[in-house]
Amino acid sequence: MKINWFQRVWYRINPKHKDRLFCKIFGREKYKKYSLDLYNAVNHSNYKDPSELELITLEDAVYIKMKNDAAYLISGNIAVYEHQSSINDNMPIRGFMYFGELYSRLLRQDRKNLYNRKLVKIPTPQYIVFYNGTDDYPEKCKLRLSDAFIHPRDDNEFEFTATVYNINLGMNRELLDSCTPLKGYSVFVDKVRKNSLSMPLEEGVDRAVQECIKDGILRDVLSEERSAVMLEMLTEFDEKLYEEGLREEGREEMRIEKDKEIAAKDAELKRVLDWARAHGYKE
Repeated sequence: MKINWFQRVWYRINPKHKDRLFCKIFGREKYKKYSLDLYNAVNHSNYKDPSELELITLEDAVYIKMKNDAAYLISGNIAVYEHQSSINDNMPIRGFMYFGELYSRLLRQDRKNLYNRKLVKIPTPQYIVFYNGTDDYPEKCKLRLSDAFIHPRDDNEFEFTATVYNINLGMNRELLDSCTPLKGYSVFVDKVRKNSLSMPLEEGVDRAVQECIKDGILRDVLSEERSAVMLEMLTEFDEKLYEEGLREEGREEMRIEKDKEIAAKDAELKRVLDWARAHGYKE
């Protein structure tokens, strides 16, 4: 089974506190300069002082996997940035829920009362998803909340969007070139992916870490937190193998159930035919 290594790694890490590499680079105070670089690259802005950016990432889950990767408050804007290694058309729904929780917290924090007559001003939202999976995906696309409505609307009311950037190497060159840490992240993931084709996954991750440190790619993050990064990347990559294993198991179970169903129908048909023959009926 493909899940053996995954099981070994998974139980060495508490999944509720797993801090993926993307979150380490772009969602922590320690590397807030990279958060500012990413925000500037996405928005074509030129903020210089990392202290102007406040990290407001949701750390606790409302329910499973409802923790966003990075959220910033800067100059009257609120940006939520998510990383996805698989295609997920539900991102606008998730983002809508993230922003509801973030706005609720900010309003409580600032003691703003929505029941007053005067309009309460809130930070302008931006929701971005960075995709680097292996499936084909356009360089940039916009997912809309309205696509999930049971009854579609033609008036564009109640809209919320998620803008998805494909950050695999070769895609969105301008964005990657304008944000060195984001390009470094893409290079590192690409190295792990290529190495794992010709060597065991753990060796492929370790070699990618060594190569990037040598080449000055995310050197500070990979050097300072090498062990944690190793485990996180192994878990992240093997999680995909685990999911594939589950899908394979599912297909096998479906085949077995189908065979059982066919066998049961055949047995029932034989029983009926035997009864008919015993009672003098001819075919």
